[in-house]
Amino acid sequence: MVRLLVVEDSTQLRELVAAFFAKEGTWIVDTAKDGFQGLQLVEKNDYDIAILDIMLPGPSGFDICKILRRKSNCPIVFLTALGTEDNILKGYGIGADEYMVKPFSLKVLYAKCLALLARSMDGTKKDQVLSCGTIRIFPSRMQVLCGNDEVELAPKEYFLLKVLMENQGHVLGREKLLDLVWGADFEGSDRVVDNHIKKLRKALGPHGNSVKTVIGGGYKIVP
Repeated sequence: MVRLLVVEDSTQLRELVAAFFAKEGTWIVDTAKDGFQGLQLVEKNDYDIAILDIMLPGPSGFDICKILRRKSNCPIVFLTALGTEDNILKGYGIGADEYMVKPFSLKVLYAKCLALLARSMDGTKKDQVLSCGTIRIFPSRMQVLCGNDEVELAPKEYFLLKVLMENQGHVLGREKLLDLVWGADFEGSDRVVDNHIKKLRKALGPHGNSVKTVIGGGYKIVP
């Protein structure tokens, strides 16, 4: 799961961004309506990526960015109505990785966040490799290799594979996979897991037989 912080004083926009990311199921989204809440969340939690407005009640997005950058190398995206060159340069100057001016496209924002996560070299993640037989995952760039061949996976299939490999050899039930990949608030049928397992196996080709079905239990991955 990817933990995202969204700090935005507009209730409608804040909820819109949070809902768009949350529906992908691989995101835990924390939201703050002002700079005070934003700073509290930054001090309390570790985030994989943050989306910050600049003009906020209380501390500004610039203030939050400075404090967040002191404790983390996570990607930071400014999402703001301030589009002047001075503000853009200031944003990048204090540590932002991306600067988007409102109005904006949710799809473009999502794509930019995925790209930033893929390039993120945060801490030990940059050297971490998950392996299971011929399958390898490089989390820092969200890359999957089967043997020497790169495999392109949709976000849900990628995170489903990652969760299975992080729990290699252990059986994960459908409910557990729903919580880990789709999120605890997912309201659909647990059979959605079966459909994405099929897609994952198909994408992995001959390597897909590493993903085993455990009757009455769920799924596991083995070499």
